[in-house]
Amino acid sequence: MSLVRWNPVRDLATFPSDIVSMQKEINHMFDRFFRGGTLEEGDIMPTTWLPAVDLVEKDNEFVAKVELPGVNKDDVKITLQENILTIRGEKKEEKETKESSYHRLERSYGSFQRSFTLPTTVKADKVEAQYKDGILTINLPKAEEAKRKQIEVKVR
Repeated sequence: MSLVRWNPVRDLATFPSDIVSMQKEINHMFDRFFRGGTLEEGDIMPTTWLPAVDLVEKDNEFVAKVELPGVNKDDVKITLQENILTIRGEKKEEKETKESSYHRLERSYGSFQRSFTLPTTVKADKVEAQYKDGILTINLPKAEEAKRKQIEVKVR
């Protein structure tokens, strides 16, 4: 066995490309895990589908907006129990016809469920939901005791 002197300059020659390829691999791993998969050449389709959700707190209410393109409103169920908002549903796959010859299948299908714990109490009997152009909007009014109250400070 012969000893070879370590030369850091030689190792630095491949350093930037090694870091870039490692970064791409890590990004790819996180994309697959958190977003249900990303498609590259040769991939068939993602393994899961979770709709994107924006949950915003305003002074008097919470507003949740859920992207549900291609989902029938009758296939979506919304529940509120003990300050946990749950949205579940299913995006049904279109039936394949014998005359069709698919070159790529990138759209995801299947059931989904998203649950969010709200930080304050809401008026469950006043919750409203609208569905338009593939966007589900849920308005959750805060209970009176949960609303911010401004208290005037008196000077003596």
